[in-house]
Parts: sequence; structure tokens; C-alpha cells
Amino acid sequence: PHHMILLGKRYRELLEDIFKRKVLAKDFSLYLHRPTATDPSLAPVGHDTFYVLSPVPNLDSGTNWQETAEPYRQAIAEYLDQSVLPGLEKHVTTSFCTTPQDFQDRLLSVKGAAFGFEPLLLQSAWFRPHNRSEDVKGLYMVGAGTHPGAGIPGVLSSAKALMSVVPHPINVAKGYAQ
Repeated sequence: PHHMILLGKRYRELLEDIFKRKVLAKDFSLYLHRPTATDPSLAPVGHDTFYVLSPVPNLDSGTNWQETAEPYRQAIAEYLDQSVLPGLEKHVTTSFCTTPQDFQDRLLSVKGAAFGFEPLLLQSAWFRPHNRSEDVKGLYMVGAGTHPGAGIPGVLSSAKALMSVVPHPINVAKGYAQ
């Protein structure tokens, strides 16, 4: 399959561990994405590619990702090898791991959060920070943490909305702004 979600036995408790207790549990729930299922050109002939997403706590957990990342990756690979992807470990040619520390260091994501705001109703859609700051005149914002929301469609919609409000000469020349 192209997409697969593997929920652990303690899914609700795992979410409590991650978001409330801020601990990295020994078990996990996983999202697998296998783009070569629909586009084989994304891997060499006879090979496959996929990524695994495992929800983990943000940097408030105090997890030392430099020490923890590789053993955690190995535990996930072993689990997949023994469940839905038998023989996985002997076929892996390249693997890497991205951690909350990487999100903070490389992407300047607050506390290493991969998805920004917690997906609560009062932090979604209209309730997210608007594209034009309500506090700082002349400050405009775009991206996953702003209205309308995360994901590529949300970010592109956010950027398109700004084209109609930011008084940029190019936008004026193209008729996007007055």
C-alpha cells in the first residue's frame, strides 16, 4: 500500500506519554508512506522507498536525541521487520532519522515540533494567527503555523492570501493588490 497506519496496543496511553507526560515510550504507533507504490521511478529498478513517521515528544521531554535516535530507529525497523515488512532489515541500503532536535536546529521549529500547533479546535483554521499581524503594523505571516493551516495546501493558500494584501510592487503590477 501507499499509506499505512499501525496503531500500537496502547495508542491513547501513548498519546498521553507524548503530549502530557512528555516521555519517549518504548512502544510506538507508526505512519508508513511508500511513494514507490504509485511512482516506481522514485527508487532504482528492483528497489523500494518509504518513510516511517513515529510521533514523539517535543524537546521539553529532555530526550537526548543524539544518543536515542539510532536505537529508536533500530527498534522501529525491527518491529516492521517482524510485522508488516518481513525481511526489511536485510534489504535496507540507506536509512536516516530526523529528530525533534533536527527540526529545531535546521528548521527553527519551536521545541522541535514537526507539526506546529497542537491540533485543537481553538488552534485550527480561523483561530490560527492571521496572515496580517493584529499587533504589529506592516507584519505579515505565512506558513504552516498561520491561517488556514498546516500541510502544503494550507501553506500555499496562506501565501496566495498574502498576495492580495501585501503592498508589494510586483503584486500591484500584476493586479493582485491595490
